[in-house]
Amino acid sequence: MNQPTIDLRREQQASLARPRYKYALIARIFFASMDVFAGKKVTLSKAKLLEMLASIPYREWESHQYHRLTRRYRDSGWVQRARQIVEWGREAQDNEYWHLLVIQEKMKEEHGKDAWYLTPPIPWLMVGTYVLMARLLAFFSLRGAFMFNGQFEDHAEHEYARLVEDHPEWETQPVNSPVVAEYHPAPVWADVFRRIGLDERDHRNRSFLYAGKPELVAPYEGMPE
Repeated sequence: MNQPTIDLRREQQASLARPRYKYALIARIFFASMDVFAGKKVTLSKAKLLEMLASIPYREWESHQYHRLTRRYRDSGWVQRARQIVEWGREAQDNEYWHLLVIQEKMKEEHGKDAWYLTPPIPWLMVGTYVLMARLLAFFSLRGAFMFNGQFEDHAEHEYARLVEDHPEWETQPVNSPVVAEYHPAPVWADVFRRIGLDERDHRNRSFLYAGKPELVAPYEGMPE
């Protein structure tokens, strides 16, 4: 079956035009703390930091669901939903890891260096803190965990839209990396990062769906079911 053609430029503009979700207090504090460390301007280093954190909730949900599956395996309806969460978590964390590889390829091409906040042990501390936060959210309220992740991914989607807007030179810069081509075979870097931003919208939408908020889905032509 042919995959639908998605107008990545149009979807980037749609991300810029759509207001950010009205983040909860904990999300606002979290994003503000990232701005303190990484600055408000979206850079490749800041995008790398986002991706280092982005896969963590999906891993925690997978582990959390497996622990519960061992106790509730007799409930077929519950098992089916838990398996859906596990399968999505695996797919999403793999996707976020691809984003990290793509950013690294772009930084290698530009001979860019990591910002100071990506120098160990600082990222380990940030990752460890987020692991604990994601674990606690999943334990006390999985719905709350989905809602927070929807806000995180909404933030990431808008950050990538801004990143592309801030780099008009990417519109004509060819992609020569086989690693990037394996992720998304786009001819220029602008479309590669637009695809990453759209991935984040997909993660945002699925998170809000699992949180029981289908009205928060931001649809587009060619989106996954």
